[in-house]
Amino acid sequence: MIQKIEHIGIAVKDAQKAEELFNALLNQKPYKKEIVESEMVQTIFYQNGPNKIELLEALSPESAIAKFIEKKGEGIHHIAFAVDNIEEEIARLKGEGFQLINETPKLGADNKMVAFLHPKSTNGVLVELCMEIK
Repeated sequence: MIQKIEHIGIAVKDAQKAEELFNALLNQKPYKKEIVESEMVQTIFYQNGPNKIELLEALSPESAIAKFIEKKGEGIHHIAFAVDNIEEEIARLKGEGFQLINETPKLGADNKMVAFLHPKSTNGVLVELCMEIK
C-alpha cells in the first residue's frame, strides 16, 4: 500500500551549484550524498520537515538523468511514494493496468528498493515506488 510521498526528485546539470542553491533556499545542508553507480547518478538528499528532496546529477551522458535533461531541461524528474511491500504494490499496480519500467525492484539510493512506473500510464509523471531496506 502507498503510505506517503517519500520524496520529489529534481534533475540538475551541476550538483554543486544546485546544492548551493538548495542550501540557501532551505537554510540547511543535505543529510546525505550518494552515488548510484547502476543509474550513473549522484544524489543529494534534503529533509525539510516531513518532506524530502532528491537532487540528481548525471555522471554519464548515457544515464536516464542526462537524457531527461537533454530532452526537457532541469526540473522535477519524478515523485516517489513510500510503500510497505514493494513486490505486492508492483503486482497490484500491474493488475490495475499501469505500465511498469521495473517489474522487479532494484537497489536505489538512500537505503531503498525502488521500481518505476512509466509516465505513459501516469499522466506524464514518472512515479517511483520505494521501500526502506530493513
